[in-house]
Amino acid sequence: MDEETKFKATFDEKGNVILKEKSKIKSGAKSKSAGGVFELKVRKDMEAKGWIVDKWSNNVDMEEEIVVPARRVFKRFGVGMGVMTIGTGFPDFICFQKMNDFFKIIGVEVKINGTLSKEEKQKCDWLLKNNIFSEIFIASKIKEKNRVRIEYENFLSIKKRMKKNL
Repeated sequence: MDEETKFKATFDEKGNVILKEKSKIKSGAKSKSAGGVFELKVRKDMEAKGWIVDKWSNNVDMEEEIVVPARRVFKRFGVGMGVMTIGTGFPDFICFQKMNDFFKIIGVEVKINGTLSKEEKQKCDWLLKNNIFSEIFIASKIKEKNRVRIEYENFLSIKKRMKKNL
């Protein structure tokens, strides 16, 4: 492969050129696809457990410390063609369950490997402190023999294991 075809040039919001390695683009697309499939599996599992599940279309602005709508993303798929979609909110899902006369509201973030970034941990902490959600669970993928099992871990147990609090 010549040097020219190893990379693909793209542009960021400011118009700066970004060179991306084509092999990494392909592996990134596979990871994104696998994440989407696992996200759907988590959604169906939560619904089977009696939760009403919806995609959370908000995010947390950590500078202003407010909940904001997730930014819109324009996805191109051909010359002159594309679709405007809602970007990813954090966490991925908002889940409701009727408990007598009240509803329990939790957030679920889907991570195949179960690992949150520092920023995601800060967002979870903020959402819980401000009573946006009563609990936030991290759904991760556990492989057992030929089966995939979903494991849910409460964010508070992750926070207790952290070396220093946020």
